[in-house]
Amino acid sequence: MEMRAALKTGLRLRNRMNRVGLTVATLLLLQSLSCLRDSASAESKSFLWKVRSKTNTVYLLGSIHLLKKEMYPLDRKIEEAFQQSDVLAVEANLNGPIQLDLQKMLEKAIYSDNGDTLEGHVSAETYEVVKKKAGELGIPFELLTKQKPWFLGLMFTSVGFLKLGFDPAYGIDQYFLSKATGKKTVLELESLDYQLNLLSNFSDRDQEKFLLMALKDLDTLGQDVDKFLRAWATGDTKGLERMATQSMTEDSRLSSVHEVLIYDRNKKMVSRIEEYLKTKEAYFVVVGAAHLIGEKGIVELLKSKGYSVEQM
Repeated sequence: MEMRAALKTGLRLRNRMNRVGLTVATLLLLQSLSCLRDSASAESKSFLWKVRSKTNTVYLLGSIHLLKKEMYPLDRKIEEAFQQSDVLAVEANLNGPIQLDLQKMLEKAIYSDNGDTLEGHVSAETYEVVKKKAGELGIPFELLTKQKPWFLGLMFTSVGFLKLGFDPAYGIDQYFLSKATGKKTVLELESLDYQLNLLSNFSDRDQEKFLLMALKDLDTLGQDVDKFLRAWATGDTKGLERMATQSMTEDSRLSSVHEVLIYDRNKKMVSRIEEYLKTKEAYFVVVGAAHLIGEKGIVELLKSKGYSVEQM
């Protein structure tokens, strides 16, 4: 495939990829809807935490980056916490001016050398799996051969969710970004540029692991999504943790990727949240739900630092 065609493909996918963000790539390991809210009693918890220091409060919400319109309205506790907050903080503000040069982004996602293709960077087995999955999803394989493995992983998981009727336009991050426009200060915990660099800087081996992780979970995506959404809607952190770590448990090769994509970022985000807790403005922080769960999750890290953390 010519480079021009590859660039056009990257452009078509970019808008969807940007709204999916990095964290969806990890959540999509885990990840009808009409009965979810009915199944959660008024006494059940949500995926929202109140974090308090001696001087301030931060509300911490676990996000799902793609949803369906039927999931709204959200739990009243979530909406009230947002209304009581002065500042919205998200992983990446996709509604603001994205400080990312498109050409540079495509250079991270596409092999630019004429003779360089995906085939030269992954095993023959992985190459055949990509070809097979592309056929199943109705994606012309010739459009994919110049894309790097990390970008293909995002593309496959996004297409999988879109085919199930999920839409980044209804993602929780996007929902609150829209509500905050012109009304609240919006801050970034990371940035889109940071997230893309994180993935593009993976070695060929780790990029291939990331791609295989995405391809593997496509097989059970349809049946897993109901369990994931039910756990999120009822604040079932243990259930979501089991689903989030299943792939890593089944394949230890994924542990190094998981460490970078989740645990390393958790520590950095906790540092930012601690800065917010030192101010006098109430913050509403939205991060991927996978970042909040487990012993190395943001919730437990904040508890270990002595903050009052209450699930709402």
